[in-house]
Amino acid sequence: MIKKFLFLFSLTIMTTLSYAQDNQNNIKQMDAKNPFLEAFKTPNGTPPFDLIKKEDYKPAFVKGIEQQAAEINAITRKRDVATFENTVVALDESGEILDRVSSVFGAIRGAQSDPDIQKIAEEISPLLSEHDDNIYLNEPLFARIKIVYADSLNPARTTEQKRLVEKYYKRFVRSGIALDAAQKDRLREINKELSLLSLSFGKNLLAETNNYELVIDNSKDLSGLSSDVINIAAKTAKEKGMDGKWVFTLSKPSWLPFLQYADNRDLREKLYKAMYSRGNNNNEFDNKKNINKIVNLRLEKANLLGYKSHADYVLDETMAKTPDNVFGLLNNIWEYALPQAKKEASELQKMIDRDGGNFQLASWDWWYYTEKLRKEKYALDEEALKPYFMVDNVRDGAFLVANKLYGITFKPSSEVSIYHKDVQAFDVIDADGSFIGVLYLDYFPRASKRNGAWMGSFRKQSVKNGEFVNPIIYNVGNFALPTEDKPSLLTLEQVTTLFHEFGHGLHGLLSSVNYNGLSGTAVSRDFVELPSQIYEHWALHPEVLKLYAKHYQTGEVIPDALIAKMQEATNFNSGFETTEIVAAALLDMKWHVITEQQDFDVDAFESNEMNKIGLISEIIPRYKSTYFAHIFDGGYSAGYYSYLWSEVLDADAFEAFVEKGVFDRTTGQSFRDNILSKGGSEDPMTLYKIFRGAEPNPIYLLKNRGFIK
Repeated sequence: MIKKFLFLFSLTIMTTLSYAQDNQNNIKQMDAKNPFLEAFKTPNGTPPFDLIKKEDYKPAFVKGIEQQAAEINAITRKRDVATFENTVVALDESGEILDRVSSVFGAIRGAQSDPDIQKIAEEISPLLSEHDDNIYLNEPLFARIKIVYADSLNPARTTEQKRLVEKYYKRFVRSGIALDAAQKDRLREINKELSLLSLSFGKNLLAETNNYELVIDNSKDLSGLSSDVINIAAKTAKEKGMDGKWVFTLSKPSWLPFLQYADNRDLREKLYKAMYSRGNNNNEFDNKKNINKIVNLRLEKANLLGYKSHADYVLDETMAKTPDNVFGLLNNIWEYALPQAKKEASELQKMIDRDGGNFQLASWDWWYYTEKLRKEKYALDEEALKPYFMVDNVRDGAFLVANKLYGITFKPSSEVSIYHKDVQAFDVIDADGSFIGVLYLDYFPRASKRNGAWMGSFRKQSVKNGEFVNPIIYNVGNFALPTEDKPSLLTLEQVTTLFHEFGHGLHGLLSSVNYNGLSGTAVSRDFVELPSQIYEHWALHPEVLKLYAKHYQTGEVIPDALIAKMQEATNFNSGFETTEIVAAALLDMKWHVITEQQDFDVDAFESNEMNKIGLISEIIPRYKSTYFAHIFDGGYSAGYYSYLWSEVLDADAFEAFVEKGVFDRTTGQSFRDNILSKGGSEDPMTLYKIFRGAEPNPIYLLKNRGFIK
């Protein structure tokens, strides 16, 4: 999943010139050695991480703000009649320094943070918010944009140019350009406060995730766990100065296998409750006040801009368009998912009763008994599968699919600088031998990295001054750590996650548009998951598995018998998996269709909304509110439904490959040409229909999840 949700400073790039002037002396001293202040003099323009110091960030932000403010002033002072080139393109290409430092800092904040980085973020965020407002509340600039927008029917203008003009015009309108002076002042205050609240939410979540440790000093409490899981826990303990013990953390590669296999039910409950209580412990890292403020401020902002709710504001720029359409999709899936989840819960309870357990199935039992049931029904043990999914082999499998579909190859690069020793870098080469871009992969968890998996860019693809600007893309994950005697071996979920993020990466790498503002993943939120989710279909497809799933010790290709068992169990536990994601999407929507300011009891609100939809007690939403970073510290507010909306697209789109063959080069080229390369240069449904020949059929989502035949 793109699941994906970065601190994208490149979209919030403004503050006042007065601040920059106050810091002018400091900037001059830093100019000579600050690597952000000019184009990176590195192979293919990659960030020189070996030269970048933490003290470079803030001066570069200030200098970048100053530079872009001057560029905006130059646009507004032009005496020439506003044109597409001298106004819209000039705006789109402004802020080079800010783009450089924002993209790098955003990546570091997500994957290599520390108190210094967090402090810089807190200092810079309100300045960027103000700078953003200074651009999109700039009336002389908007006057020029309006002139170009009014000429939108100009037959000489391409569809891509029209899309760019429309995007900027709407950005000004949605940023409050039509408000009166008092309303604009209030909007500026709201934007600043929201930027800081989002940072606070993420900072608290990282602290809560890192602060908890389940320390085990009795080997009997490790019963049920594999040697791999035990060895990683021992390694973690040793790194924390507790040699001879075992430590489990709230990083998913640590807590999930414990819940799946640990026989000690009390410890499973303890670890699980710690996971879902993050940000909800009435301590200095509690996120309930942040949620209250964020929800109310988002509503106030939406009302200022003429919308009934934050959801109405957000969805106006998506394929879904309205909350009713989102609820329609989610409720339809819910009608299939919840009954299936209840059947699964009943089956697990029967297993508990049969085994002599004198208790009711609880949420911390689900994974444990699901694994037992999977093994019993399908003779399939995920621990027996993991040796075939060494992380490097899975990565190479993702590369191989891209090669077969699009003709591209990946060559390890030793020339580029990396920000952490675990990071890998690859040059991406097209079928004709031409250079496409650079891909960074950062796959292992650490205390400085937030949970989850995501994709981002150090530089987006565009064409500037007639020159093609090659993209520089990164994927980040939190997969299983290697041990002293074994490499990183992935679960099936981690395999599909790797393919998912790689699909996002391809969207950025294979972009071929003219303008930065429309490049790669710059598409509506409920379309952006199509390239990533369709790629998941190849991850565990039998034809693909035979090419990359090889035993890490013997090199043996995964046996047909195992593949058959995997296929048979494809939709096992689909009720649970669908119910928890739909519940989270509904929770997100419920927070953002609110139309009245109020003081929320966060726990009571969440509980009431989940009771209304009939969520059974044995399942919780995939993300409870206080650690729902997608919507409170990311770009998915009123947008978490996008994963399911996009699944309607990806399930239907994959049928095109099923019909012709999963490696059909012609179909692959069509997907590249009509989806991956187009970015936001055309209406998403138009692009989809060009590729598929019709609008998507929702039936394939239901088939994909096993709800109908």
